[in-house]
Amino acid sequence: MRIVLAALGIAIACPLLAGLLIASATFAESPLQVRNLKPAAAFDAISDPAEKSVALFREAGAVIQHPRCINCHPAGDRPLQGDDMHPHIQNVVRGEDNLGSIAMRCSTCHREKNFEPGRVPGHPLWHLAPIEMGWEGKSLGEICEQIKDPKRNGGKSLADIVRHMADDTLVGWGWAPGGGRTPAPGTQREFGELIKAWADTGAVCPGT
Repeated sequence: MRIVLAALGIAIACPLLAGLLIASATFAESPLQVRNLKPAAAFDAISDPAEKSVALFREAGAVIQHPRCINCHPAGDRPLQGDDMHPHIQNVVRGEDNLGSIAMRCSTCHREKNFEPGRVPGHPLWHLAPIEMGWEGKSLGEICEQIKDPKRNGGKSLADIVRHMADDTLVGWGWAPGGGRTPAPGTQREFGELIKAWADTGAVCPGT
């Protein structure tokens, strides 16, 4: 296996990567249907601000509740994987700092960019969202309330949330996931515009 990994051009030793390469065949992706996002302007005909705000967030919810987001926002300590959102192989856990356990850090295998031969996703800041922002199993309304709550969102204001959704490069990975994974709907720019319009109209949440 060391010879095979060397032939693939891996520059570092990763004790888990051999398993990831084998598991990629076991957990082959079944891509979801790719959909577009309606632009924020498509909701301008809604005259009631609260109704418009809810409609905007529901459209943004196509991204928020997509596997590319939910997989990194699990309700428990196991990250999720794939379009079917199965638990991360090799019993990977979040650890105390959301960067993996001491013996199995996220960065051991998740490097600065996607490693396509092994279908291993990558980003310099790869980590799980805090448990307080676990979205798995939640309704869109419940997720909305979490996103707005400074006690659960890391003390972020609405303006901070807009910047996070629109500009954060780890969020942006969801539109370029590689490995045969289905990208999040639309584009990050369109998603950011929907979130900004939602915030500008009062950040009203759908009913739970």
